Amino acid sequence: MQEAAETLLDELTEAYVVGRREGKEPIGPEPDAEIAPTIRLIPRTPAAGPLSIALTEFPGVVLRLGRWFYEPLPECGCDDCDEDPEELVIELRRLVVAHVEGGLWERVRRGLTRSWLETRLIGPGLKISRRAPIDPAEARAARREGFAAPVRWAPWPRRPQRTDLP
Repeated sequence: MQEAAETLLDELTEAYVVGRREGKEPIGPEPDAEIAPTIRLIPRTPAAGPLSIALTEFPGVVLRLGRWFYEPLPECGCDDCDEDPEELVIELRRLVVAHVEGGLWERVRRGLTRSWLETRLIGPGLKISRRAPIDPAEARAARREGFAAPVRWAPWPRRPQRTDLP
């Protein structure tokens, strides 16, 4: 799974106008989340959302898209679940393609007692909607950054095709 993820990141770096950063980051939003080697791709246009893949000890990956979309692959990893590695690679590519083509929407909503984050990822054969509670400080910061209204991340800018090659 990790090798396929690294290959995908290389393909994205080659095809799109992005910056690439490698480091160690928490793999989840929790304060005590595991720290893992992470590769982050940041489009050169601020309207397009970032993507990162953390390489976990399992060996699996944690995909993060935009601000809040989070997807561990495999989701579980136990022998009973027996997730097919080939299907996981296909799913990883589907999620990433939907994002780089501009299919990710995110927002913060106020509820009666707390705020909620909402994400929606739409792509070919894919429609995922999620809602989760959000920390009040994070909700305020997100509203200041424009997430009170739905934010649709723009498609990633493609690299120009080279026509001067022999």
